[in-house]
Amino acid sequence: MMSTNACQELPCAVAAMPDVAKQPLAGAKGTLNWVGMSQIELPVFLRSAKGDRVQTLARVQAYVNLIDPNSKGIHMSRLYVALDTILGMNDLTPEVLRGTITQFVDTHGGLSDAAYLECRFDYFERRNSLLSDNSGWKNYPVKVAATLRHGQIDTEVSVEVPYSSTCPCSAALARQLIQEGFRETFGDASVVDANTVFDWLGTTNGIRATPHSQRSIAQVRVKLAEKVRTLPITSLIDQVEEALKTPVQATVKREDEQEFARLNAANLMFCEDAARRLKNALNDDISVRDFWLRVNHMESLHAHDAVAVVVKGVEGGYRDDPREYVHPT
Repeated sequence: MMSTNACQELPCAVAAMPDVAKQPLAGAKGTLNWVGMSQIELPVFLRSAKGDRVQTLARVQAYVNLIDPNSKGIHMSRLYVALDTILGMNDLTPEVLRGTITQFVDTHGGLSDAAYLECRFDYFERRNSLLSDNSGWKNYPVKVAATLRHGQIDTEVSVEVPYSSTCPCSAALARQLIQEGFRETFGDASVVDANTVFDWLGTTNGIRATPHSQRSIAQVRVKLAEKVRTLPITSLIDQVEEALKTPVQATVKREDEQEFARLNAANLMFCEDAARRLKNALNDDISVRDFWLRVNHMESLHAHDAVAVVVKGVEGGYRDDPREYVHPT
């Protein structure tokens, strides 16, 4: 009879861990459009406009398709490993996005030939005040995504930019009331003392009506040209704010608030006007192959919003879908 010690000295056979994914598929068979993971929390690195390396938290979606109808499923751990070793360790650039989704497919040989990767995060920019010598942080929700289909990779950047919109119709009606107030006060006199009018305009009776304005959101989604090597988040925000002229502010002193009021009066716009401004700005950007944008004026007069949507109009490009584009989770 073998002793206990002798038994312990003999090599023990280690049972192989079961891999259910490799077992024959017994249920319904068929291909699937996307399989993967969503709401993955992953720290990623970004480069600021000044070149500083900044780490932020991204919420990630990672998918591949399943083209083998007889396979039980994909290897989700391989997607996560690619996210951890490529996306999580390098600066977030179009090249890194392309490398990550390429590995998604390469590690699923025979199972997948398409991939999708999406990162959503808050992008903080320090913005100068309009007139005063101040600055403050502003947050812009950003989504970057890469799609691999039929051997072609598309890289996209989406950003939401808040701004103020003042209604042209409301401004005209307010001006009419001010004119009527002037006539009521000064009558039909052909000559009116300028100082008296100046003082009157500084009273509540002088400016008896103000146009309604509202906080608004521009949702901009662009498909980048292949030559682009960095994510143009800051430049895209700059283009939107420069086109609209009335971005919301961070640190505000009285002179900044007055300048903001002046800019609103000088840039009266319906949602249609805002959409056309952005369309013209993005049409001139050679780094943008295609764009989809939606402007949302969150009405202060009405309980509903005013919306305009426009796309660049390239063949096979973005559709003029009025919904905010959200990849299926």
